[in-house]
Amino acid sequence: MPLVARAGPVVAAIKGNCMDVLLYLGLFVVSLTVLLKASNWFVDAAERIGLSLGASPFIIGVTIVAFGTSLPELATSIASVLTGHSEIVVGNVVGSNITNIALVLGLTALVVNRIELDYNIWHIDMPYLWGSAFLLMFALSDGHFSFFESMLFLVGIAIFLMYSFRSEDQEKTSEMERPTVNWQSYLMLIVGGALVYFGADYTIFAIQKLSEIAGVNPEIIALSAVALGTSLPEVIVSLNAARRGKASIAVGNVLGSNIFNTYVVMSVPSFFGELKIPHDINTLYLPLMVVMTVLFGIMSNNKKITRWEGALLLMFYAFFLAELLGQAL
Repeated sequence: MPLVARAGPVVAAIKGNCMDVLLYLGLFVVSLTVLLKASNWFVDAAERIGLSLGASPFIIGVTIVAFGTSLPELATSIASVLTGHSEIVVGNVVGSNITNIALVLGLTALVVNRIELDYNIWHIDMPYLWGSAFLLMFALSDGHFSFFESMLFLVGIAIFLMYSFRSEDQEKTSEMERPTVNWQSYLMLIVGGALVYFGADYTIFAIQKLSEIAGVNPEIIALSAVALGTSLPEVIVSLNAARRGKASIAVGNVLGSNIFNTYVVMSVPSFFGELKIPHDINTLYLPLMVVMTVLFGIMSNNKKITRWEGALLLMFYAFFLAELLGQAL
Protein backbone atom coordinates (compact mmCIF):
# COMPACT_ATOMS: atom_id res chain seq x y z
CA MET A 1 0.00 0.00 0.00
CA PRO A 2 2.77 2.52 0.78
CA LEU A 3 4.36 1.73 -2.60
CA VAL A 4 1.07 2.43 -4.35
CA ALA A 5 0.72 5.65 -2.40
CA ARG A 6 4.22 6.77 -3.39
CA ALA A 7 3.63 5.76 -6.99
CA GLY A 8 0.61 8.03 -7.29
CA PRO A 9 2.50 11.34 -7.54
CA VAL A 10 5.02 9.78 -9.96
CA VAL A 11 2.25 8.59 -12.30
CA ALA A 12 0.58 11.99 -12.06
CA ALA A 13 3.85 13.73 -12.94
CA ILE A 14 4.37 11.47 -15.97
CA LYS A 15 0.83 12.14 -17.14
CA GLY A 16 1.38 15.85 -16.60
CA ASN A 17 4.56 15.78 -18.69
CA CYS A 18 2.82 13.86 -21.46
CA MET A 19 -0.01 16.40 -21.50
CA ASP A 20 2.51 19.24 -21.66
CA VAL A 21 4.36 17.58 -24.54
CA LEU A 22 1.11 17.08 -26.46
CA LEU A 23 0.05 20.66 -25.74
CA TYR A 24 3.30 22.21 -26.98
CA LEU A 25 3.49 19.85 -29.95
CA GLY A 26 -0.01 20.95 -30.91
CA LEU A 27 0.99 24.60 -30.49
CA PHE A 28 4.08 23.99 -32.65
CA VAL A 29 2.02 22.41 -35.46
CA VAL A 30 -0.65 25.13 -35.38
CA SER A 31 1.83 28.04 -35.25
CA LEU A 32 3.93 26.52 -38.05
CA THR A 33 0.79 26.07 -40.18
CA VAL A 34 -0.13 29.71 -39.60
CA LEU A 35 3.42 30.67 -40.55
CA LEU A 36 3.16 28.73 -43.82
CA LYS A 37 -0.16 30.27 -44.83
CA ALA A 38 0.71 33.79 -43.74
CA SER A 39 4.00 33.72 -45.62
CA ASN A 40 2.09 32.99 -48.83
CA TRP A 41 -0.11 36.03 -48.25
CA PHE A 42 2.86 38.21 -47.37
CA VAL A 43 4.95 37.25 -50.42
CA ASP A 44 2.01 37.61 -52.82
CA ALA A 45 1.01 41.01 -51.46
CA ALA A 46 4.59 42.32 -51.25
CA GLU A 47 5.36 41.24 -54.79
CA ARG A 48 2.17 42.74 -56.21
CA ILE A 49 2.67 46.06 -54.42
CA GLY A 50 6.35 46.19 -55.35
CA LEU A 51 5.69 45.38 -59.01
CA SER A 52 2.96 48.02 -59.13
CA LEU A 53 5.59 50.56 -58.03
CA GLY A 54 8.03 49.36 -60.72
CA ALA A 55 10.46 47.46 -58.48
CA SER A 56 12.17 44.27 -59.65
CA PRO A 57 11.45 40.93 -57.88
CA PHE A 58 14.97 40.92 -56.39
CA ILE A 59 14.57 44.40 -54.91
CA ILE A 60 11.25 43.29 -53.43
CA GLY A 61 12.97 40.34 -51.78
CA VAL A 62 15.94 42.33 -50.51
CA THR A 63 13.79 45.07 -48.92
CA ILE A 64 10.08 44.48 -48.20
CA VAL A 65 10.12 40.69 -47.77
CA ALA A 66 13.53 40.52 -46.07
CA PHE A 67 12.82 43.26 -43.55
CA GLY A 68 9.34 41.95 -42.80
CA THR A 69 10.60 38.44 -42.04
CA SER A 70 13.42 39.86 -39.86
CA LEU A 71 11.03 41.57 -37.45
CA PRO A 72 11.02 38.55 -35.06
CA GLU A 73 14.79 38.94 -34.59
CA LEU A 74 14.36 42.62 -33.74
CA ALA A 75 11.46 42.05 -31.34
CA THR A 76 13.23 39.15 -29.60
CA SER A 77 16.45 41.15 -29.22
CA ILE A 78 14.72 44.21 -27.75
CA ALA A 79 12.81 41.99 -25.32
CA SER A 80 16.03 40.26 -24.24
CA VAL A 81 17.65 43.61 -23.37
CA LEU A 82 14.59 44.78 -21.43
CA THR A 83 14.56 41.54 -19.42
CA GLY A 84 18.28 41.72 -18.58
CA HIS A 85 19.55 39.07 -21.02
CA SER A 86 21.28 41.31 -23.56
CA GLU A 87 23.84 38.61 -24.41
CA ILE A 88 21.08 37.01 -26.50
CA VAL A 89 21.17 39.96 -28.97
CA VAL A 90 24.54 39.22 -30.58
CA GLY A 91 23.86 35.47 -30.40
CA ASN A 92 20.55 36.04 -32.16
CA VAL A 93 22.16 38.17 -34.88
CA VAL A 94 25.11 35.85 -35.53
CA GLY A 95 23.06 32.66 -35.17
CA SER A 96 20.29 33.97 -37.44
CA ASN A 97 22.77 35.08 -40.11
CA ILE A 98 24.44 31.65 -40.10
CA THR A 99 21.01 29.97 -40.21
CA ASN A 100 19.83 32.17 -43.08
CA ILE A 101 22.79 31.28 -45.28
CA ALA A 102 23.43 27.67 -44.28
CA LEU A 103 19.87 26.43 -43.63
CA VAL A 104 17.66 28.71 -45.75
CA LEU A 105 19.82 28.75 -48.88
CA GLY A 106 20.81 25.10 -48.40
CA LEU A 107 17.21 23.90 -48.18
CA THR A 108 16.12 26.20 -51.02
CA ALA A 109 18.84 24.85 -53.34
CA LEU A 110 17.82 21.26 -52.50
CA VAL A 111 14.13 21.95 -53.13
CA VAL A 112 14.54 23.63 -56.53
CA ASN A 113 17.65 21.64 -57.59
CA ARG A 114 19.40 24.84 -58.67
CA ILE A 115 18.88 28.50 -57.78
CA GLU A 116 19.22 30.60 -60.93
CA LEU A 117 19.89 34.30 -60.34
CA ASP A 118 18.63 36.84 -62.85
CA TYR A 119 20.11 39.79 -60.97
CA ASN A 120 23.76 40.76 -60.51
CA ILE A 121 24.07 40.62 -56.72
CA TRP A 122 27.76 41.51 -57.00
CA HIS A 123 26.89 45.01 -58.21
CA ILE A 124 25.92 46.32 -54.75
CA ASP A 125 24.26 43.75 -52.52
CA MET A 126 26.95 41.09 -52.02
CA PRO A 127 29.82 43.56 -51.40
CA TYR A 128 27.55 45.33 -48.91
CA LEU A 129 26.75 42.03 -47.19
CA TRP A 130 30.46 41.20 -46.95
CA GLY A 131 31.13 44.68 -45.61
CA SER A 132 28.46 44.32 -42.92
CA ALA A 133 29.92 40.99 -41.77
CA PHE A 134 33.49 42.30 -41.51
CA LEU A 135 32.32 45.54 -39.87
CA LEU A 136 30.47 43.55 -37.20
CA MET A 137 33.55 41.41 -36.57
CA PHE A 138 35.76 44.49 -36.09
CA ALA A 139 33.11 46.28 -33.97
CA LEU A 140 32.87 43.36 -31.54
CA SER A 141 36.60 42.51 -31.46
CA ASP A 142 37.04 44.52 -28.24
CA GLY A 143 34.08 42.81 -26.55
CA HIS A 144 32.06 46.03 -26.50
CA PHE A 145 29.42 47.62 -28.74
CA SER A 146 29.45 51.41 -28.31
CA PHE A 147 26.86 54.11 -28.99
CA PHE A 148 28.99 55.41 -31.87
CA GLU A 149 29.01 51.94 -33.45
CA SER A 150 25.22 51.74 -33.07
CA MET A 151 24.79 55.04 -34.94
CA LEU A 152 27.33 53.95 -37.57
CA PHE A 153 25.31 50.78 -38.20
CA LEU A 154 22.10 52.79 -38.66
CA VAL A 155 23.90 54.97 -41.22
CA GLY A 156 24.95 51.74 -42.94
CA ILE A 157 21.38 50.50 -43.39
CA ALA A 158 20.30 53.93 -44.66
CA ILE A 159 23.03 53.87 -47.32
CA PHE A 160 22.08 50.33 -48.34
CA LEU A 161 18.42 51.28 -48.83
CA MET A 162 19.37 54.37 -50.80
CA TYR A 163 21.57 52.42 -53.21
CA SER A 164 19.05 49.57 -53.51
CA PHE A 165 16.36 51.90 -54.82
CA ARG A 166 18.53 54.33 -56.77
CA SER A 167 20.89 51.91 -58.51
CA GLU A 168 21.12 52.80 -62.17
CA ASP A 169 21.33 49.13 -63.08
CA GLN A 170 18.15 48.22 -61.19
CA GLU A 171 15.69 46.42 -63.43
CA LYS A 172 12.46 48.36 -63.60
CA THR A 173 9.10 46.83 -64.37
CA SER A 174 7.55 48.46 -67.42
CA GLU A 175 4.25 50.30 -67.16
CA MET A 176 2.52 47.57 -69.18
CA GLU A 177 3.68 44.85 -66.76
CA ARG A 178 2.73 46.66 -63.59
CA PRO A 179 -0.29 45.08 -61.85
CA THR A 180 -2.93 47.24 -60.22
CA VAL A 181 -3.37 47.03 -56.45
CA ASN A 182 -6.25 47.86 -54.15
CA TRP A 183 -6.76 48.11 -50.39
CA GLN A 184 -7.04 44.32 -50.17
CA SER A 185 -3.39 43.90 -51.20
CA TYR A 186 -2.23 46.27 -48.47
CA LEU A 187 -4.49 44.56 -45.93
CA MET A 188 -3.08 41.16 -46.95
CA LEU A 189 0.45 42.53 -46.54
CA ILE A 190 -0.28 43.81 -43.01
CA VAL A 191 -2.25 40.76 -41.86
CA GLY A 192 0.25 38.36 -43.45
CA GLY A 193 3.21 40.14 -41.85
CA ALA A 194 1.51 40.15 -38.43
CA LEU A 195 0.66 36.45 -38.66
CA VAL A 196 4.22 35.62 -39.77
CA TYR A 197 5.49 37.40 -36.68
CA PHE A 198 3.05 35.79 -34.24
CA GLY A 199 3.41 32.39 -35.90
CA ALA A 200 7.19 32.59 -35.46
CA ASP A 201 6.79 33.88 -31.89
CA TYR A 202 4.60 30.98 -30.78
CA THR A 203 6.79 28.51 -32.66
CA ILE A 204 9.78 29.76 -30.64
CA PHE A 205 7.75 29.45 -27.44
CA ALA A 206 6.78 25.86 -28.28
CA ILE A 207 10.37 24.93 -29.18
CA GLN A 208 11.65 26.37 -25.91
CA LYS A 209 9.04 24.55 -23.80
CA LEU A 210 9.65 21.22 -25.55
CA SER A 211 13.40 21.67 -25.04
CA GLU A 212 12.91 22.38 -21.33
CA ILE A 213 10.73 19.28 -20.90
CA ALA A 214 13.41 17.22 -22.65
CA GLY A 215 16.04 18.60 -20.24
CA VAL A 216 18.09 20.44 -22.85
CA ASN A 217 20.66 22.92 -21.52
CA PRO A 218 19.20 26.49 -21.50
CA GLU A 219 22.31 27.77 -23.30
CA ILE A 220 21.45 25.58 -26.27
CA ILE A 221 17.91 26.96 -26.25
CA ALA A 222 19.15 30.55 -26.23
CA LEU A 223 21.77 30.15 -28.97
CA SER A 224 20.09 27.65 -31.27
CA ALA A 225 16.32 27.56 -30.73
CA VAL A 226 15.94 31.34 -30.56
CA ALA A 227 18.12 31.88 -33.66
CA LEU A 228 16.37 29.08 -35.53
CA GLY A 229 12.92 30.17 -34.40
CA THR A 230 13.40 33.79 -35.42
CA SER A 231 14.76 32.59 -38.79
CA LEU A 232 11.71 30.43 -39.51
CA PRO A 233 9.98 33.22 -41.48
CA GLU A 234 13.00 33.40 -43.80
CA VAL A 235 12.96 29.60 -44.16
CA ILE A 236 9.25 29.40 -44.98
CA VAL A 237 9.08 32.51 -47.20
CA SER A 238 12.19 31.51 -49.18
CA LEU A 239 11.03 27.91 -49.72
CA ASN A 240 7.59 29.05 -50.84
CA ALA A 241 9.09 31.64 -53.18
CA ALA A 242 11.53 29.09 -54.63
CA ARG A 243 8.80 26.48 -55.20
CA ARG A 244 6.89 29.04 -57.26
CA GLY A 245 9.92 29.78 -59.41
CA LYS A 246 10.86 33.03 -57.64
CA ALA A 247 14.41 32.21 -56.57
CA SER A 248 15.38 35.88 -56.83
CA ILE A 249 13.05 36.65 -53.94
CA ALA A 250 14.53 33.77 -51.91
CA VAL A 251 18.14 34.91 -52.38
CA GLY A 252 17.21 38.56 -51.95
CA ASN A 253 15.40 37.61 -48.74
CA VAL A 254 18.57 36.06 -47.28
CA LEU A 255 20.73 38.99 -48.38
CA GLY A 256 18.35 41.62 -47.04
CA SER A 257 17.65 39.73 -43.81
CA ASN A 258 21.34 39.36 -42.96
CA ILE A 259 22.08 43.01 -43.71
CA PHE A 260 19.03 44.04 -41.66
CA ASN A 261 20.08 41.74 -38.79
CA THR A 262 23.61 43.14 -38.69
CA TYR A 263 22.80 46.82 -38.99
CA VAL A 264 19.37 47.15 -37.33
CA VAL A 265 18.88 44.16 -34.99
CA MET A 266 22.38 44.74 -33.59
CA SER A 267 22.09 48.51 -33.18
CA VAL A 268 18.49 49.29 -32.13
CA PRO A 269 18.44 47.07 -28.97
CA SER A 270 21.61 48.82 -27.76
CA PHE A 271 19.54 51.99 -27.22
CA PHE A 272 17.51 50.10 -24.57
CA GLY A 273 20.53 49.00 -22.53
CA GLU A 274 24.18 47.94 -22.72
CA LEU A 275 24.84 44.82 -24.76
CA LYS A 276 26.87 41.96 -23.30
CA ILE A 277 29.21 40.29 -25.80
CA PRO A 278 29.92 36.64 -24.82
CA HIS A 279 33.52 35.50 -25.33
CA ASP A 280 32.46 32.46 -27.40
CA ILE A 281 30.94 34.75 -30.03
CA ASN A 282 34.30 36.26 -31.02
CA THR A 283 36.27 33.02 -30.82
CA LEU A 284 34.04 30.75 -32.92
CA TYR A 285 30.57 31.83 -34.01
CA LEU A 286 31.34 35.28 -35.45
CA PRO A 287 34.28 33.96 -37.52
CA LEU A 288 31.98 31.16 -38.72
CA MET A 289 29.38 33.75 -39.76
CA VAL A 290 32.03 35.65 -41.74
CA VAL A 291 33.18 32.43 -43.44
CA MET A 292 29.58 31.55 -44.36
CA THR A 293 29.06 35.06 -45.78
CA VAL A 294 32.19 34.79 -47.92
CA LEU A 295 31.16 31.29 -49.06
CA PHE A 296 27.74 32.62 -50.05
CA GLY A 297 29.42 35.21 -52.26
CA ILE A 298 31.74 32.68 -53.88
CA MET A 299 28.90 30.27 -54.63
CA SER A 300 26.74 32.98 -56.20
CA ASN A 301 29.54 34.44 -58.32
CA ASN A 302 28.37 32.49 -61.39
CA LYS A 303 24.74 33.57 -60.76
CA LYS A 304 23.60 30.12 -59.59
CA ILE A 305 23.66 27.93 -56.48
CA THR A 306 23.49 24.20 -57.20
CA ARG A 307 21.96 21.37 -55.16
CA TRP A 308 25.44 20.11 -54.21
CA GLU A 309 26.39 23.55 -52.94
CA GLY A 310 23.14 23.54 -50.97
CA ALA A 311 24.16 20.23 -49.39
CA LEU A 312 27.53 21.77 -48.44
CA LEU A 313 25.76 24.68 -46.75
CA LEU A 314 23.63 22.24 -44.75
CA MET A 315 26.81 20.48 -43.63
CA PHE A 316 28.08 23.78 -42.23
CA TYR A 317 24.78 24.22 -40.38
CA ALA A 318 25.13 20.74 -38.88
CA PHE A 319 28.65 21.68 -37.74
CA PHE A 320 27.28 24.88 -36.18
CA LEU A 321 24.65 22.96 -34.19
CA ALA A 322 27.20 20.32 -33.13
CA GLU A 323 29.55 23.03 -31.78
CA LEU A 324 26.70 24.61 -29.84
CA LEU A 325 25.80 21.27 -28.33
CA GLY A 326 29.42 20.45 -27.48
CA GLN A 327 30.05 23.79 -25.73
CA ALA A 328 26.76 23.80 -23.83
CA LEU A 329 27.08 20.31 -22.34
